[in-house]
Amino acid sequence: MKLLVLGGTQFVGRGLVETALAGGHEVTLFHRGRTNAGLFPEAEHVLGDRDGGLGALAGGTWDACVDVSGYVPRVVRASADLLAGAVARYVFVSSVSAYEELRGPSDETAPLASLADETTESIEEAYGGLKALCEGVVTEVYGDRSVLARPTFVVGPHDHTGRFTWWVQRGARGGTVLVPEGSAWRTQLIDVRDLARFLLLAAADPSLSGAYNVVGPRVDVGLVDVVEEAASLAGAEVRPVVVDDAFLVEQGVSERELPLWVPEPEWAAWAQASGERALAGGLVHTPVVETIHATLDRAPAVDGVGLTPEREAELLSAWEKQG
Repeated sequence: MKLLVLGGTQFVGRGLVETALAGGHEVTLFHRGRTNAGLFPEAEHVLGDRDGGLGALAGGTWDACVDVSGYVPRVVRASADLLAGAVARYVFVSSVSAYEELRGPSDETAPLASLADETTESIEEAYGGLKALCEGVVTEVYGDRSVLARPTFVVGPHDHTGRFTWWVQRGARGGTVLVPEGSAWRTQLIDVRDLARFLLLAAADPSLSGAYNVVGPRVDVGLVDVVEEAASLAGAEVRPVVVDDAFLVEQGVSERELPLWVPEPEWAAWAQASGERALAGGLVHTPVVETIHATLDRAPAVDGVGLTPEREAELLSAWEKQG
């Protein structure tokens, strides 16, 4: 398969390209040359900017395009329109954040987020609504030739966000670990390599179309499991202490301090999105212990993500005093 990847040098894109090249596919990467530009010398690299600099793609043809870097509808429309006659299929990496809310278990028919101001391009403030609008653009241009992949938290090798990585490394250090109740027993994490394999399936298989929640395994895996598995791999002793969400909110704990914790009531069931449609389409899950091991080996820590030792000790002391 001749595959065009919009992005391709960081995390999800990197995982996709590694998997595609290992499978013998012919890959073209379109990127700005700013992040990991030296990766994949065996692939074709086309340099340009999605926002006003797509000209270098004109005249090319591919079997499929996978868009791993689309966040703003205006920019996604530019690539979708340009490539409409140049690719047979268009796979767009969206997010479960595209849903209006996830208060209870849901599937791909759940209502999508909307924006009061659809002209905004503030990704930080309107991420979910913008992803939903991007999905609309892709569906409008490609119809049944498109696939919308909606992952939850993506984790594993080369994760640049540091979210899952912090938990793995924290577990590996051992000791008493604060774990937020809301994510203690159930999360939905998708290994980047599993997502990559599904994106390749979606690019190649015309029977796949529409939206798919590309989410974690049926077996519940929570942050308690993650820290215990990481400690076991590192040969450390660990004692997870599960702390009430309301207490953490009262203490002003941020989601950056406790990554993979989603305390907002409207997202109470974020880890209960149905992945049955993706499983039927060919999604396969990597055992969580393998994901943890690969994260320990190939994902760097990110400054500013996770509790500092001092803050963790302070919160644990306050929780224990509360009884």
